[in-house]
Amino acid sequence: MKTETSGYFSNVLLTGTLLLANVDVSGLLDYGLKAVIGGGIWLGFKILADHYDRKRKSSGQ
Repeated sequence: MKTETSGYFSNVLLTGTLLLANVDVSGLLDYGLKAVIGGGIWLGFKILADHYDRKRKSSGQ
């Protein structure tokens, strides 16, 4: 007994397989590593800026 759900799942699986067939995994991992490092640097600057902003506001009052 075939249902619509199994047909939908097989279509999604087939589409995903075709789309991911030509993915450069090493390039994707390289990009991911750069994104994580860049995000960490941004987060560090954001925390530092928030700290200085709170310090400036508390000393001004």
